[in-house]
Amino acid sequence: MDTSARPSPRPGRVPTWLRVLIPTVLILVWFAAFGAGGASFGALSDVVENEQSQFLPDSAESTKVQELQSGFRSADVIPAIVVYARDGGLTDADTEAIADDATAFADITGVATDGVSPPVPSDDGEAASVFVQIDATAETDVTVDTLRERIADTAGDGLEAAVTGPAGFTTDLKAAFAGIDGLLLLVAFGAVFVILVIVYRSPLLPLIVLGTSLTALCASVLTVVALARADVLVLNGQTQGILFILVIGAATDYSLLYIARYREALHQHERRWDATWAALRGAWEPIVASGGTVIAGLLMLLVSELTSNKILGPVSAIGIVFAVLSSLTLLPALLLWAGRAAFWPVRPKFGAAHIEGEDVVARRGVWPKVARLIARRPRVTWIVSTLILAVMAIGITQLKADGVPSSEFVLGESQARDGQTLLGEHFPGGSGTPAVVIAPEDQLQEVADVLLATDGVDSVAVVSADSPSGSLPVTEDGVQPLGPPGAPAGEPTVVDGLVQLDATLAYASDSDEAEAVILELRAELADVSTVDDPVLVGGTSAVALDTKTSSIRDRNLIIPLVLVVILLILMLLLRSILAPILLIGTVVLSFAAALGVSALVFNEVLGFAGADPVVPLFGFVFLVALGVDYNIFLMTRVREESVRHGTREGVLRGLVVTGGVITSAGLVLAATFAALGVLPILFLAQISFIVAFGVLLDTFLVRSLLVPALSYDLGRAIWWPSKLWRSGLPDARRDAEAAIAVEPEAHHVVAEHLEPAHRA
Repeated sequence: MDTSARPSPRPGRVPTWLRVLIPTVLILVWFAAFGAGGASFGALSDVVENEQSQFLPDSAESTKVQELQSGFRSADVIPAIVVYARDGGLTDADTEAIADDATAFADITGVATDGVSPPVPSDDGEAASVFVQIDATAETDVTVDTLRERIADTAGDGLEAAVTGPAGFTTDLKAAFAGIDGLLLLVAFGAVFVILVIVYRSPLLPLIVLGTSLTALCASVLTVVALARADVLVLNGQTQGILFILVIGAATDYSLLYIARYREALHQHERRWDATWAALRGAWEPIVASGGTVIAGLLMLLVSELTSNKILGPVSAIGIVFAVLSSLTLLPALLLWAGRAAFWPVRPKFGAAHIEGEDVVARRGVWPKVARLIARRPRVTWIVSTLILAVMAIGITQLKADGVPSSEFVLGESQARDGQTLLGEHFPGGSGTPAVVIAPEDQLQEVADVLLATDGVDSVAVVSADSPSGSLPVTEDGVQPLGPPGAPAGEPTVVDGLVQLDATLAYASDSDEAEAVILELRAELADVSTVDDPVLVGGTSAVALDTKTSSIRDRNLIIPLVLVVILLILMLLLRSILAPILLIGTVVLSFAAALGVSALVFNEVLGFAGADPVVPLFGFVFLVALGVDYNIFLMTRVREESVRHGTREGVLRGLVVTGGVITSAGLVLAATFAALGVLPILFLAQISFIVAFGVLLDTFLVRSLLVPALSYDLGRAIWWPSKLWRSGLPDARRDAEAAIAVEPEAHHVVAEHLEPAHRA
């Protein structure tokens, strides 16, 4: 009996006015969220914080030093270093122009009072530097840009000039993020629109889907900005970019799944209302489960020590919540209004498709062919697929994810990076960004001796309010006067019995060598430190070191937690133990393959200096959570079909029915993450490639071949220990009949599948 075209229920079951009111209210509510959220985009720049030190845990040694520093000097300043250089030596005209610049710097808005040092010549006579303290409460990038405009008039005719230091790098990083609201969204939506037009061959449906995704994004931005203003969370540039991409990709994927169910339901139900409810019944569970796995994986980031990692969890989870809600409320309401016209010019016709009783494997097309291949050679298919992924994963040994200098954060042009190079050629690399040591007053000389005896320390000074420069040099002979011969030495500034020493390192503050010196200093100073009066080492290099240490700790802790949480969710969803374990295993293998290929691309093709330790962590969270999404889409449909047709036929039917929609979803998600590559930020470029390539692997290899072939080979054992596994002879007979239907000569399959049932 053909039950594919089901008659609509009796009219009047739901009043007509209610069928009109419900979608209308939903659309109006979401439209209000769209308007309010759109207005909040402009406020994002006001709540974004990109200062690395702000994201360290309170327990970090560099964080404690930063808190204590405020008693010695204003903590609300960011140092900038202006460096000038000329091959062959600075001329008298150069020296005069540099002095004029230093005088002019003091009058620039945003420069702290008495925050400009006199020009400091290099020992080789070819360069000079000016240290400028910028008020952190001012707009740092505006002040740095003004400094750069000033020195642009001075430079030329062989004289090079650049603004570098922490303020310079912060400005360049902010400029790199400048396209996050415009270019990123434009590229992402453009790529998604093109894919949707190709998939649906409809002008209206892609607009409905993109409208749903954009509305979910606006609601997410509205919520995140409100929480940031209430100091509930902190937002940075990379989290903002990931939020945009994640919401667009996830909302579009969930929308595609619902649309596939809705189009199928329109074939089976004449009335749009009935088709809508049928589509929701089929789509809500996999959509909610998929969103739940992503949310659960992201929330595991809350155990991170780094605030930058910790905030990504709830911020992105908020985005996924709105992606799920919009795809299950706004999208159905819009499609209910549009009906079959949404699919114009290829409108679904009532009764035209027969899914329930039809042999979908016998159809024409790519996915029936793939299903027939899997049915004929399941074991060969999944073994070959596994080997391909394993070979790709070998490259993971070449991944350099132990941190990169801050000068490499921005891809392409960076004046701060160029200035850092000039500075390192003529001055000690750590000039302007010294290691900061907080020590008890009575241990000043003892600590200074340790610093001076350490390789990599160029000079030591102690903060002093008596000095015009704010500090006094310290040698093996004690605190030295700064000024003409015979000038008094002055006294160090003492705050609560503590003094601050600044150790200028011979290496750039963001280099591996500088971090190695910090490690050595902490080890050496531990011998003169006590529990009651600890000697603490902080500063720019220490912040980078502590950030890297916390990142590695987070990676080693969070990855196992994500696996366990997602595994438990899959067990609840599929009512099985074996299937979730196998699904998680395939996704992890896919992640390793994506990371292996990415390592080779980063090292050999793009020539990146390395990667931050957090890159594998974020790549894992996104790929495992999102990769499991496609397995959920597939296996929930396979389970649904297996209940009616047996496991092996259910695998083939599920693959054929979901093949098109899951492939489209994978292409959309890969395209949206690839859009992150338009921003010249190393971290985002690496995440972009890893996730986009990994999603394509999941879509075309793992979900299309590996998982179906493995499930088909195992048969109903895949559902162990659920009732579906214990279904006995009827299921075994259906499995055997499905195999014989594909390969008629394989009559031995009957005995293979029926014997276990007879024994039971």
